[in-house]
Amino acid sequence: MGQVCAVSAKLERCVLWWRMCRGRAAVVRHLDLLAVALRLKGYRSVRLYRHEEFPVPLPLLWVFACGPEEHAGMVVGVRSSPGGNRGYYEAGRGRAGYLAACGDAEFAADQIDALLRHMMFPAAW
Repeated sequence: MGQVCAVSAKLERCVLWWRMCRGRAAVVRHLDLLAVALRLKGYRSVRLYRHEEFPVPLPLLWVFACGPEEHAGMVVGVRSSPGGNRGYYEAGRGRAGYLAACGDAEFAADQIDALLRHMMFPAAW
């Protein structure tokens, strides 16, 4: 019985991966909206999804900020979720790095802002 659960979980991950690769244009659009929302908050970003410049299989957005002593940054990606939704995720943490649903770029920018501020000024938290 345990093998059946493991196979179905693996199959679900494969389906989600396929769905995300198929919807690359939508993922890029979500990351563009997030980049604009972050620019309004004063953050810089590098779009790692232009094939001619960065040949990476998954579209990613590198967000960074410069603090007085340290620099902080994180890589954000979009992942498919069960139920047909997509969400912003911190790429280094995988599914555990969920930030926000893709429909709300401003809330995701607020989440990223809070995380980067914590990285730059840990004593203030």
